[in-house]
Amino acid sequence: MAEALFEGDEVRLPFSLEAEQSVLGAVLLKPECLSTVLEYIGAESFYRKQHQQIFAIMLQMYTTARGIDVITVLEEVKKQEVFSAENEAKVYLTQLVQVVPGTSNVVYYAKIVQEKYYMRRLIGMAQDVLTYAAEPQTESRSLMELTEQKLYDIRKGKDSTGLIHINRILMDVYGRIQSPEQSKASSIPSGFGGLDRITNGLNRSDLILLAARPAMGKSTFAFNIATNVAKKGYTVAVFSLEMSREQVVNKILSAMASVDGTKLRAGDLPVGDWSKVADVVEMMSQWEMYIDDTPGITVAEVKAKLRRLPQVDLVVIDYLQLLTSGRNIDNRVQEVSEITRNLKIMAKEMNVPLLTLSQLSRSSDKRTDHRPMLSDLRESGSIEQDADMVMFLYREEYYEDDTEERGQAECILAKNRHGATDTVKLIFDGAHSQFVSRENYRDAP
Repeated sequence: MAEALFEGDEVRLPFSLEAEQSVLGAVLLKPECLSTVLEYIGAESFYRKQHQQIFAIMLQMYTTARGIDVITVLEEVKKQEVFSAENEAKVYLTQLVQVVPGTSNVVYYAKIVQEKYYMRRLIGMAQDVLTYAAEPQTESRSLMELTEQKLYDIRKGKDSTGLIHINRILMDVYGRIQSPEQSKASSIPSGFGGLDRITNGLNRSDLILLAARPAMGKSTFAFNIATNVAKKGYTVAVFSLEMSREQVVNKILSAMASVDGTKLRAGDLPVGDWSKVADVVEMMSQWEMYIDDTPGITVAEVKAKLRRLPQVDLVVIDYLQLLTSGRNIDNRVQEVSEITRNLKIMAKEMNVPLLTLSQLSRSSDKRTDHRPMLSDLRESGSIEQDADMVMFLYREEYYEDDTEERGQAECILAKNRHGATDTVKLIFDGAHSQFVSRENYRDAP
């Protein structure tokens, strides 16, 4: 392999001219196969610049519902001056149609183009790593982080080569608008109807902050959301920095089986409850849920662990103030600000909603109305700025034992970068470690 790729100090980048031509020719002959081809490659996957430009033109025509054939594509190729001469463009497009063996094997051709593209990306990654490693100030930890990030991008099919033309982005957005299934895939339902109606679910790439005073139930609410998401078949990763993984599972079991959490932990359940727990255990064993209880974990370590999963749809971190930056920073506010920035970057890179729990300061305890506000965020720094969504949990009974609001709770959506803010009414069942939408309370187990 080394002999095929390297000649002296020059790297020969792998590509298949025949496969690239066959893909373009197949689309010219059968435009409807373009939607299938797009599952494997984009314009950047082609090696020859002219092939990239031709494929980009086809994408633009496909997006705007214009017919694709030799004549229509030729006109666009002429306008954009893909070739130096108009006659050269006509001859080449005609050749593309003639060279393709048949359209039935277009997926095979696209996979060849994809394979060569990935090989070129890997070669480029190796060169970048070697260059970075040769710098005197480079540390092994940062080098591993760079290597893991580049490998992750390649594995996920992300192109980090630079600016992306708006046409490619428009096609993705337009496709989601047209297809209800694709639109749903861009967000994850939390399982709380009132909250989902306001937010349209948990949006991918969002940093979502769930904050409350201690013992208000934020861990319970976060695990309820994680459970609702896992039940729908999504993959959930939970990082519990405060509770052990056994404690997390106990809380989830209590909520799912609707059994008393204290009796469950003590193994002192009535006979009838044991059968409910057994049924829930069998069901939960089928979920794609992963739990990590490493204390004092860093954002870089969280990211590295998530990259090892083939798929992630929701990440829950309990909680923000227990994360560490991995660096010696004397100012805690500055450190937390760096952590939240890195969490937002991670959510965007991995295209997942990242639900992070946070403590609140005692400021709300001193007010007549104890409902939390954004200014109550503990060690705030840039927390409010980095978060796409901020939710507060509030229970009046936390402050007043004889309140008429016993067993009731509020999820206060104080910041929503994508839309409105509002308050969602909930029912809190502490014995069974669960929150329930008030509208669904009668149907709740």
